[in-house]
Amino acid sequence: MAQSLFRRPLLPLLALPLLFAPAPLPAQAGSGPYVVAESGRAFGRLQDAVDAIGEGGGTIRIAPGYHRDCAVQTEGRIAFVAVEPGRAIFDGVACEDKAALVLRGDGAKVDGIVFQNIRVPDGNGAGIRLEKSNLDIVNSLFRNSEEGILTGDDEGAALTIDRSTFSRLGRCDRGLSCAHSVYTGVYGRVTVTRSRFEKGSGGHYLKTRGVQVDISDNSFDDTQGKATNYAIDLPSGSTGRIANNLIIQGRDKENHSALIAVAAEERKNPSRGLSITGNRASVPAELSGKTVFVADWSGEALAIGPNELGAGLTKFEKR
Repeated sequence: MAQSLFRRPLLPLLALPLLFAPAPLPAQAGSGPYVVAESGRAFGRLQDAVDAIGEGGGTIRIAPGYHRDCAVQTEGRIAFVAVEPGRAIFDGVACEDKAALVLRGDGAKVDGIVFQNIRVPDGNGAGIRLEKSNLDIVNSLFRNSEEGILTGDDEGAALTIDRSTFSRLGRCDRGLSCAHSVYTGVYGRVTVTRSRFEKGSGGHYLKTRGVQVDISDNSFDDTQGKATNYAIDLPSGSTGRIANNLIIQGRDKENHSALIAVAAEERKNPSRGLSITGNRASVPAELSGKTVFVADWSGEALAIGPNELGAGLTKFEKR
């Protein structure tokens, strides 16, 4: 049984172009790397392109290159789209000491963009800080930052992540609250599909206070993680499903007690009927101490179906 845990590819195939695309040349200042598709107007600063769309809707096409730039969206609906997926790279610059993209408009989409090397004084430097409204993320890469995505609360909105990769993210140091690869506040629905989480550098891989979740067809590969915690943390409880994921526990853990945690901090959201099925999980044979596949603090009846668990994993524990 343990051998079969590794049959599923560890990396979503559609994310491969992001990781293996040729290194782009630096973006040339003043060459208009940001084009508003609807008007054809080119801008040298991302913020100017965002402001040009204003309270309306539009698409900003982002040229290949290293963009040491950032922007804050305060209104309108904007799609940020790489002209060549995986080759538009936002590198090391955060607006408002938060993120490369700070989003609090009427909705946004991010497609094919790389975010990397984001660090800020409070330890929450992210590729994207989502403060309200809907956001769809597809075919994007977040790496080498304190956080990939961090959100506020918007119970009437949805966050959707598909075919994306999160690598070398998270931290728990400097006496600050931990950062995580993805950390969402109380969003109405959080959907994470066909994505890869790997090489965490602290905190949890996916921590969400979403009221309803769909976490399916992802891989959580912790084999090269350092001082990491849970693969999936639902700290306030959630309903929905966790299905068909591959979870591989690493050796360098700050907390190896569970792979999936439900309502570990509070019971704000209902968890009755949360479906956890079709997942594959393993832990290192030499890891000392017990690891539980699902640790539950909610006290509600979870719907734990068939899951393929490697040796040394306990299926469920009420805490």
